[in-house]
Amino acid sequence: MHFIKLTLLAMVAFCLSVKLSLANPGFHFGWGGHHHGEISFGLSPQFYQFSCPQANDIVMSVLEKAIAKDMRIAASLLRLHFHDCFVQGCDASILLDDSARIVSEKNSGPNKNSVRGFEVIDKIKSKLEEACPQTVSCADILALAARGSTVLSGGPNWELPLGRRDSKTASLSGSNKNIPPPNATIENLVTFFKRQGLDEVDLVALSGAHTIGVARCATFKQRLYNQKGNNQPDENLEKSFYFDLKTMCPKSGGDNFISPLDFGSPRMFDNTYFKLILRGKGLLNSDEVLLMGNVKETRELVKKYAQDESLFFEQFSMSMIKMGNLRPLIGFNGEVRKNCRRVN
Repeated sequence: MHFIKLTLLAMVAFCLSVKLSLANPGFHFGWGGHHHGEISFGLSPQFYQFSCPQANDIVMSVLEKAIAKDMRIAASLLRLHFHDCFVQGCDASILLDDSARIVSEKNSGPNKNSVRGFEVIDKIKSKLEEACPQTVSCADILALAARGSTVLSGGPNWELPLGRRDSKTASLSGSNKNIPPPNATIENLVTFFKRQGLDEVDLVALSGAHTIGVARCATFKQRLYNQKGNNQPDENLEKSFYFDLKTMCPKSGGDNFISPLDFGSPRMFDNTYFKLILRGKGLLNSDEVLLMGNVKETRELVKKYAQDESLFFEQFSMSMIKMGNLRPLIGFNGEVRKNCRRVN
């Protein structure tokens, strides 16, 4: 009799645990899952294995259509994830619109008139809400969209830890303070990245995301006309590249004209970005200083990645995982927003 009671209790406990792990995937496995020998901060690639196994397929199908319609969107979504993680950690705070309680990060200096891709995130969210209501967080959607955009542009794939939850707050001041500016010196860049627990290797590898996408004339105009406050161009700019840029980016006005960050293969995620830097054809000051700044490690890495694309891909994947693990909200912190633009 005693044995039967114990068996029944064990069965009840098992059923409860299955219910819990279905209701809250990751309740047992995954939280504290290991990746590359590190604790993955409570995130797990299997997080939606039971609650929304089709999550990544849904993300990819929306991305394929969006990128086919607008090639720039892949780079925009990659940048969105970056600009989210550097503020309060990867918590989708960048997606929140202004409201009575929220001052949106969308209006910060680094974001205003330049971050884009919000409609694509909305579309992914609405499809996921149809398939698995209130299950996949907006923060995880940003991480999945960044990886998907990389893959669809010909770049690497990686095993992505999931299980982030969404912030109920945004930080305009954090966005203004923590996102590295395009005219940053190498010392600035190292400091911005160190503040996030990212090192020089992460800095160079993640800068490689500039292999796709464009930049506004306003972000590199200083290099063409007044690099050191002496009304002279940046002497590190290769001459023909400099003249090409001048024709599309006038001294006054034209701030929103755009130029590819990697004009060699602007739609392909490859290592051409690093090859161009070696030839004096890096578009932004923050690209050029990886080579010309006085940090030996970043100089050497630019040369290595220019020579070896697979090495770049491998490190980019590891650095994206590391960045995606910045201060995530897990467990019962934050929420899973129904609409990525506002708190529940």
